[in-house]
Amino acid sequence: MLVQRILTASVLAAVVVLAVLQLPAIYFSLFIAVITFGAAWEWLSLTSVEKPSKKILFFVALIFPMLGVTYWTVFLELLGEAMEWPEVKDYSDALEWFVIAPVLFWVLAMIVIRQSAAQLLTIDFKPRVKAFLGWLVLLSAWMFLTKLRAYYGPSMVLYFLVLICSADISAYFVGKKWGKDKLSPEISPGKTVQGMYGAAVAAVICAIGLRLYYGLEALQSDDAALAILMTIDLLILSVLTVLVSIYGDLFFSLVKRQKGVKDSGSLLPGHGGILDRVDSIIAAAPFFYAGIVLIGRSVFA
Repeated sequence: MLVQRILTASVLAAVVVLAVLQLPAIYFSLFIAVITFGAAWEWLSLTSVEKPSKKILFFVALIFPMLGVTYWTVFLELLGEAMEWPEVKDYSDALEWFVIAPVLFWVLAMIVIRQSAAQLLTIDFKPRVKAFLGWLVLLSAWMFLTKLRAYYGPSMVLYFLVLICSADISAYFVGKKWGKDKLSPEISPGKTVQGMYGAAVAAVICAIGLRLYYGLEALQSDDAALAILMTIDLLILSVLTVLVSIYGDLFFSLVKRQKGVKDSGSLLPGHGGILDRVDSIIAAAPFFYAGIVLIGRSVFA
């Protein structure tokens, strides 16, 4: 089983790294969209949406906003020409504000899961509520992971993915070695507080590693204060992103436990379904993107 997990993880990692580094932005967006559709299919199964018509409606509700986001600037240019309103191009950044909704959702989810995990298991949410939540988190994860790649380049996406994977691996091994206090035993008995601390330490190491990757010369230049501030900001963002990713994992574990299943699917040998592999990324992507935008704006200000 362990060998199977390692082989599957190795293949997936190679494919994802190649996609991040080699694919043009539009094809990377399509690549992430395909993964999102696979995760959406599993989400519908977990939330008891069985009718083909409702499944089609859910995918249509995903595809149209995706097309809108992809061709947003083209739409604004056509609108500006049709209405003789060139200033409409100034609204090209309007979509950035949509990051507020998923960030608030995941922060709220963290608080509620932390405080009322047992009560959440007893609540029978309506399928339409679960469908809406799935639509929100899946669309936002696709949107802001795509934007991260388009605006900040492959290196930042790669850092984000390494951050989440490193935290996940550290949480597993630290929890297995020293874990004794359960983080949320009602939802996921395997997760421990000590494992969460291990993930946070991994985030700090990743942030320091990124600073070393870009070199220490900036810390000795005339802009040393700014470089130090950016490093601290990125370190804090990395730790917070990892914490959000952990509770994103717990959120999907909650849905699976309510459904009475261990895995969201069986597509990936040794790993379960697509959602089982990307649950942390789905939660963390909007939060990380929002943090990078805020850090960038504070620097340029």
